[in-house]
Amino acid sequence: MYYVYILKCSDDSLYTGYTIDINKRIEKHNNKLGAKCLKGKLPAKLIYQEKYKTKREALKREIGIKKLKRKEKIELIKKN
Repeated sequence: MYYVYILKCSDDSLYTGYTIDINKRIEKHNNKLGAKCLKGKLPAKLIYQEKYKTKREALKREIGIKKLKRKEKIELIKKN
């Protein structure tokens, strides 16, 4: 399984990514071993996730979510 996820950072920004192990990935982010753009915005909290069978599907969805405006991301989160 592949996961697409959205994190809410300590500065209220949203971060979108994908992974095969969501718990391990969030732990890495919060231990400053993940994306460099999150440094100074930690801790980050998981607020949304979707599951996909293939990496291709997950990456396509991640790109789609990243193109959304903040308001659209919040609407997506609220729907689920």
